[in-house]
Amino acid sequence: MTDEAGSNSSLIPHPSSLILHPSSFVRRTNRAGGLEGGITNGEELRVRGYMKPIATLRKPLHSVDIDTKAEDLAAFERSDITAVPAAGVIGEAMLAIVLANSMREKFGGDSIDEMRRNFDGYQNSITEY
Repeated sequence: MTDEAGSNSSLIPHPSSLILHPSSFVRRTNRAGGLEGGITNGEELRVRGYMKPIATLRKPLHSVDIDTKAEDLAAFERSDITAVPAAGVIGEAMLAIVLANSMREKFGGDSIDEMRRNFDGYQNSITEY
């Protein structure tokens, strides 16, 4: 496995070769996850999210009470995994917002119908290429 920074370059997937199929250029595989150089390549977009562990103090640390300015022990913070499913929902929602914003930026328009027309025109121009 690689970490978030992808420091283990031997495990970073490299895109496969291009082929002509039947009248468009495609990759033999989607090892790049739909992104090449930060640009989508028309393949299925695959996204992997990470979440840092929830801060937990099982053994209270020495601290100072802000109100009384007296030495005190830090409060015990509970540790649970219930934040992971919620983070998945939030991640999906944020990805949808980012993708929708990119669609709006690329295809513009004052309505969904106009955006759809622009998208269809773009698809046709790619096919004709």
